Amino acid sequence: MKSLWDWLDSRTGIRHLAQEALLEKIPGGARWRYVWGSALTFCLAIQFITGLVLWAAYSPGAKSAWESVFYIQNEMAGGWFLRGLHHYTAQLMVVLLALHLMQVLIDGAYKAPREVNFWFGLALLMVTLGLALTGYLLPWDQKGYWATKVATNIAAITPVFGSQIERLIVGGSDYGNLTLTRFFALHAGILPGAIVVLVAGHIALFRRHGITAKKPFRKPDANFWPDQVLMDAVAALAVVLTAVSLTLYFRGAELSAPADPSEPYSAARPEWYFLFLFQFLKYFPGGTEVWGAIIIPSGVLGVMALMPILGQWKLGHRFNLGFVGAILVGALFLTFEAKLQDARDPEYRKAVEKAHRDSERAVELARSPTGIPEGGAALLLRRDPLTQGPRLFAQHCAGCHRFGGHDGLGNTLQEAASAPDLKGFGSREWLAGLLDPDKVAAAHYFGGTKFKDGKMVRFVQQKVARYSEAKRADLAKVILAVSAEAALPVQAELDVRDRALIEEGRTLARESVNCTDCHQFRKPDEDATAPDLTGWGSREWLVAIISNPAHTRFYGKRNDRMPAFAETGQLDVEKIGILADWLRGDWYRASAR
Repeated sequence: MKSLWDWLDSRTGIRHLAQEALLEKIPGGARWRYVWGSALTFCLAIQFITGLVLWAAYSPGAKSAWESVFYIQNEMAGGWFLRGLHHYTAQLMVVLLALHLMQVLIDGAYKAPREVNFWFGLALLMVTLGLALTGYLLPWDQKGYWATKVATNIAAITPVFGSQIERLIVGGSDYGNLTLTRFFALHAGILPGAIVVLVAGHIALFRRHGITAKKPFRKPDANFWPDQVLMDAVAALAVVLTAVSLTLYFRGAELSAPADPSEPYSAARPEWYFLFLFQFLKYFPGGTEVWGAIIIPSGVLGVMALMPILGQWKLGHRFNLGFVGAILVGALFLTFEAKLQDARDPEYRKAVEKAHRDSERAVELARSPTGIPEGGAALLLRRDPLTQGPRLFAQHCAGCHRFGGHDGLGNTLQEAASAPDLKGFGSREWLAGLLDPDKVAAAHYFGGTKFKDGKMVRFVQQKVARYSEAKRADLAKVILAVSAEAALPVQAELDVRDRALIEEGRTLARESVNCTDCHQFRKPDEDATAPDLTGWGSREWLVAIISNPAHTRFYGKRNDRMPAFAETGQLDVEKIGILADWLRGDWYRASAR
């Protein structure tokens, strides 16, 4: 081993370099206050290592970014842990940078002859924040997309060159592949390269000027090895344990639903270390945003850059400490205020819950047998009845109908319903309620329509109400038969089990209960005056009636206010199909795998 070490030393001079590094004198001995720089360097090493591995599995494209991060998070062995470690170490770097800055200021390590090194440190702070900002967009999820859009909109209000800066960042008039590739180039190439150069310069200048120790010294001078090395190692261990704990607790970094420009994201917020700026901008309404977004932050950075010069004055050092202390206290206050406002905002909490549901649903659909569509992950939720159905219902149907008493999204409306409640439509229970003399004219069914005094209501209230026990038994079978037309997924097993009763009910519908006096049912009937019961509640039947309820197959000229959604262009065929699938409960369920 000695021979190998001697050979390596003769070629590289490693023994001399190691002695210089480890035997460096530390004025006043080892101190815990000196660990921040080493901890930051350790964090940076973790960032580079994990970033390179993540890079190998990442694809920067509008139709591949979310997909590749989904693969890393959910399919790649240990991918969620690797991504979480990268994410939380980056956040720890922000904390360590603030602590390192305060230590440098308190110890006066920014004064002559260390001015240039202090400016290197400020540049490292800005580049690190730039890495955080550019990395936010790379998963191409809703959270990163909308939060980054806010940031680029802020860049657009820069005086004189704002629109050019925004266009340069975005890569065009709107977000897309060019935006992602530019942010990825910044995050994985340009900014890391800048950090390497700045760190090298920072360390070289630090080595030139040595440690600035706060006096008076409590201990004699000592070598860097072993005491300070041990303290730095403990700090590095604390960083690892914290990052690993956060990663295990949250099972990696968050991945929200795929980015979709057509779906606003009210839960969008910057990461906690930018939250104070988000809150600060609220104090500058209207056309004054430029002050909160550009002018004042630039002024703060300008003052910080002048600190080595200001520190030469008699009260300059105290001013510098007070200034930075005020900035930190103000940032903490604004962050707390932002968190408090969000906690008290029911609309924001509702948006967060919706975002969480959409995120879980997107992952569930991506794991389905059909996987991610060729058109990109954004189509997962756009075509999902469970996600889009309630929104379409609330927008187009809830003006008249209700779904379990609400608008489909859980909101209770003040106006009374003027059409039947469609929750469970097509099911045995829904149909049994329609044929109940006590319910048929209630608000849940025909009570709010012009049919409340029509043939159907009179038939149920006058004839069905007087049915004998035997006739009621026949009606129960007819209910099974008509409901079976819907072929609802939720009662598929029941329909198979009751196949004989359903077949008997089809006959009874024509012979005993006399449904075919008004309705067409499994046989053509030109004299039918009520909606066709053939395929009643099926996907095809629902799509057809939503498309045009005034068709002769349904209500004809007696249609009560319901629009022909397809013919008027209010809904296209795809959206009508999604709405029909949601009403039928026909969507992918992970338990069905």
